[in-house]
Amino acid sequence: MLKFKLTLLVMASAFFSVDGGKLYKDRYTTKFDKIDLDEALNNQRLFESYLKCLMGDKCSPDGYELREALPDALATACAKCSEAQKAGTEKVIRFLIEKRPKEYALLEKKYDPEGVYRDKYKPIAEEKGIKI
Repeated sequence: MLKFKLTLLVMASAFFSVDGGKLYKDRYTTKFDKIDLDEALNNQRLFESYLKCLMGDKCSPDGYELREALPDALATACAKCSEAQKAGTEKVIRFLIEKRPKEYALLEKKYDPEGVYRDKYKPIAEEKGIKI
């Protein structure tokens, strides 16, 4: 579940947590809820751009906001996410675990080096059929 939540939160937060560079206090903006996640995940250039950003490299404005929001999203179990963002997070995490495990491992090492979120979210991931 941790892989599910971590990956999903990492990628989805990049798309969903920005509103002119400002995060809402009680929820993330829905400005990016209609982004085409399939394109972002399956387009090598876009995927690598977001991955590099999340790993600490240069970021686009939305990638930067994702990187900034990710720790909060992980810590709060996406409590500020809309339903569309939660669904997007699941999609991204499933994709990363099943199709890009090396990249998932990089993100997990950076954002969950102690395995705290892995332990926290594993039961939820298993309920959704995601093997961590």
